[in-house]
Amino acid sequence: MKIDINKIRNDFPILHQEVYNKPLIYFDNAATTQKPQEVINVLSHYYSKQNSNVHRGINYLSQKATTAYEESRKYIQKFINAKNSNEIVFTRGTTESINLVASSFGKKFLSEGDEIIISELEHHSNIVPWQMICKEKKATLKIIPINEKGELKLDDFEKLLNKKTKLVAVNHISNTLGTINPVKEIIKKAHEYNVAVLIDGAQAISHLKVDVQELDCDFYCFSGHKAYAPMGIGVLFGKEKFLEELPPYQGGGEMIKDVTFEKTTFNELPFKFEAGTPNVGGALAFEKALKYIENIGIQNIANYENELLQYGTNELLKIDGLRIIGTADKKASIISFLIGDIHPYDAGVIIDQFGIAVRTGHHCTQPIIDRFKIPGTVRASFAFYNTKKEIDELIKAIKKVKKMFE
Repeated sequence: MKIDINKIRNDFPILHQEVYNKPLIYFDNAATTQKPQEVINVLSHYYSKQNSNVHRGINYLSQKATTAYEESRKYIQKFINAKNSNEIVFTRGTTESINLVASSFGKKFLSEGDEIIISELEHHSNIVPWQMICKEKKATLKIIPINEKGELKLDDFEKLLNKKTKLVAVNHISNTLGTINPVKEIIKKAHEYNVAVLIDGAQAISHLKVDVQELDCDFYCFSGHKAYAPMGIGVLFGKEKFLEELPPYQGGGEMIKDVTFEKTTFNELPFKFEAGTPNVGGALAFEKALKYIENIGIQNIANYENELLQYGTNELLKIDGLRIIGTADKKASIISFLIGDIHPYDAGVIIDQFGIAVRTGHHCTQPIIDRFKIPGTVRASFAFYNTKKEIDELIKAIKKVKKMFE
């Protein structure tokens, strides 16, 4: 099946506008994706027709909203092939999902002298929470290094694993370099040491088929807004055996069964981890966004985005002095680059004047930038609504940037 690019682009209202009197070209998809009209409609319909707090309400609207909310949970369970819907915990996004595991797993399983392993490729959201819990528990954070191509050094990873290791936390796809990590191999090796594994899937959920049972990961985290759904909704998948053992992350309504001033009994899964009023509209819209992806076909999306990646890479490398940072053999549709000695911020500001949205800086991955001893990068990240013609416009803009600094 071929991607019907014209039909897809018509589904995204935000793409049909001008910026600085030029058609908008949106290459900032790794930061957040745009939303199809049918996803926007779900949010509008919920707040105009269904809005009510969920669970325990006896009124019509509450029961209707509760049913829809739990159906969304079940759909997401099937989308990532989790065993049970109670393994799907709704959060505000990947960051909260990781913080939840860091806090709860750390309280339950981490002791002084223990070790947690992350990688040099991680987003700050998969670094800082582990630093915080390691400091609290007097544990040690170990780092898997990367090579010059931006790939994890798996031999070094194996050397880091030992009887003190309690958890490995790595991303599925690097948001800065586009590297697709061999997470299945990492999980298998970690499990040989009886070590739990968390995968940050923020960048992967909209680009690759994710099957948590096939991966055999213990935790998988992802966000709605990077998969054509609204901001403020995300998911933590956790194996039931772990979620049962972990203490709650937050206290309040919804996550309790019984409360007295002497004692509180916590709710069953997954509600034990969902304190407070949830983002019901966001969950419903997330379901719709994933259905939109499923309707096109994740493999069709991957194939088309890989075409864009290869085309963009080849065209960019024709520009004299342009350097791509991150040249892994297996990559998603993300290209980080530098244009000679031009500071990425300066380049990004000028590219923006051509109506092209890219991102500049360290992309919340400062250790990667330090590793390559650079000030940052310009990052172009593609989605299935982008085109080769848009990439051609980016090439023209970069050439004009280059000429301005001659």
